[in-house]
Amino acid sequence: MQVTLAHIGPSGRAPDPFGSMTQGYLDRCSPYAKCASESFRSEDALLEWIGRQKARTQPFVALLDSQGRSMTSTAFATWLGARRDEGTQHIVFAIGPADGWSPAARSRAGMLLSLGSMTMAHALARVVMAEQLYRAFTILAGHPYHTGH
Repeated sequence: MQVTLAHIGPSGRAPDPFGSMTQGYLDRCSPYAKCASESFRSEDALLEWIGRQKARTQPFVALLDSQGRSMTSTAFATWLGARRDEGTQHIVFAIGPADGWSPAARSRAGMLLSLGSMTMAHALARVVMAEQLYRAFTILAGHPYHTGH
């Protein structure tokens, strides 16, 4: 399975104090899945990129949104494992523009996912999502990283 953590915002050329932490967690996922990070200048560019992804199945798109579904780490791991086990080849977790997702983007999403009811900087949300991906994969593998509290 391939996992892409996408975001709308500045390209990798601007200083990003959270970029190395995000990439560190995505690198730690490599024993479990191919994980990458992508940056897009606009929502339209992201949606166009998703449309160009070629595989046996269409990518599953999960938009991070404050109105989305909130899950515990264990529930998220179970959800991710179910997508893997049903043969989903590519999951895109996308952090949107500052003013939120458009109705068109929301209609293309397979799920809206919330990291919680508090607002956070998008760069920080990327680190949190990358860590939760790593945590989910370790839960599924029975690795001791997650202790449940």
